[in-house]
Amino acid sequence: MSSRLHPTGKETTQRIGALAEDWALNHLQNQGLKLIKRNFRCRGGEIDLVMREASYLVFVEVRYRSRSDFGGAAASITGAKQRRLLIAARYYLAINPAWSQAPIRFDVLALTGSVDAPNLEWIKDAIHDRT
Repeated sequence: MSSRLHPTGKETTQRIGALAEDWALNHLQNQGLKLIKRNFRCRGGEIDLVMREASYLVFVEVRYRSRSDFGGAAASITGAKQRRLLIAARYYLAINPAWSQAPIRFDVLALTGSVDAPNLEWIKDAIHDRT
């Protein structure tokens, strides 16, 4: 059977992730942020959205959970995930020197509930680079 008719679990997860990122992007743009890059990947890390808010460069992690058991979407950002975000952000800044002197911030957009109409929680400055 075709995977188009019966998506695998991974394909379904990827579609839901893309929908969650669409919700997050739309919400942030409605708040005045400008998209610079979506799904920036490098060896060792990934950033869902790279955005600009005034002079700030904002690295955004989007997390979706259908239920809020075990702390919900925001609580799913482990120490390992934070380290991968920092690796990706450092690399992004290294290859984009125009942003190297800009103030940066790490935000989380946590979505919970139905992917068709999720509850959104925007946590500004949620992750700190302690190096």
